[in-house]
Amino acid sequence: MPDTRPGIVFYEDGICAPCHNQDHKDKTDWKQRWKELEELADKYRGSNGDGYDCIITASGGKDSHYQVHIFKERLKMNPLIVSIDNLGWTKTGRDNWDNIRSEFGVDAHMMSLNPKVAKNLLRKAFFKLGSPTWYFDKAIYAYPLQIAIKLGIPLVVYGENTNFERGGAINKDMPSALDQINNDVVKPVAWEEFLDNDVTMKDVQPAIYPTPEDIKKANLNPVFLSYFVKWSSHENYLWAKTRGFKSLEDTGEWIREGFVQQYDQIDTVGYLTHTWLKFIKFGHWVQTDYLSTYIREGRTTREEAIKYINEYEHILDKRMLADFLSYTGITEKEFWDTVDKFANKNLVEKRDGVWKLIKPAH
Repeated sequence: MPDTRPGIVFYEDGICAPCHNQDHKDKTDWKQRWKELEELADKYRGSNGDGYDCIITASGGKDSHYQVHIFKERLKMNPLIVSIDNLGWTKTGRDNWDNIRSEFGVDAHMMSLNPKVAKNLLRKAFFKLGSPTWYFDKAIYAYPLQIAIKLGIPLVVYGENTNFERGGAINKDMPSALDQINNDVVKPVAWEEFLDNDVTMKDVQPAIYPTPEDIKKANLNPVFLSYFVKWSSHENYLWAKTRGFKSLEDTGEWIREGFVQQYDQIDTVGYLTHTWLKFIKFGHWVQTDYLSTYIREGRTTREEAIKYINEYEHILDKRMLADFLSYTGITEKEFWDTVDKFANKNLVEKRDGVWKLIKPAH
């Protein structure tokens, strides 16, 4: 991982925190952690009478399949899946969403954001922050906790602690996800930056994060499943395939240009345009994330990963961008003019009209 990733830590030996964390994971007593998870399940199973035992934040992806399997089938709990509707779906994503509900037999609650408000705020966040999905991501974090409070379901289950797995401010091996809102996925920007006569606080209810007082009063206990089981997105994918999950490659719907894999974040088309903007600002994005993890897990070598990064990391898939522009109503010229504004000239430069790394990864 490069040192331009926000919040990442490098230790005195020059090795980044996620690599140290991988060593920590390799030495962890996972049988003991599983016992802790069973004790957690015992505490909440049936605590809501005939109601739901827990909420699982799930999108229908490979990790979601694994989460539901753990709590529904292995721990014998009665979960409610809570999700935020996508800005636009792939057919593969729709099919996976249907599969997770039918394969495991679970109820699901999906909040569909007001499209007028969502488009308005995507545009504002893109032009002001260079982070267009700010509102959408905030809803992903806030809404499951809102529902947990309203339905009286204290236990809320998330997948992995992304900062612990990939680097970031919340670099702790801990079960609690209470501080997850501060993991830098959602920039700490005040609502006033986006409100006007067209959008008021009444219009953004799904994204209003509960207050600490409300969380404490409801005895909410949000947890990371990755604390209790050894987390590997690739292993989750291989397992989910045995239960009906399909990748973009499996269905042949779309092969994302430049992507090292076709199984993660595949339920929507345009969303990852937001993630590509990390490349412009920090000189890396998802390919570096994925390949760094592959190196730690022994799935590729550092040399192979560097070669791939230098060849493909700068690429923005054309279909991805077209979908993003179509949804937001932003013109292609407006998009690239804004990209130019946010580009970190210390890391990237335009060559033949394409933003690329100034210095190759090494």
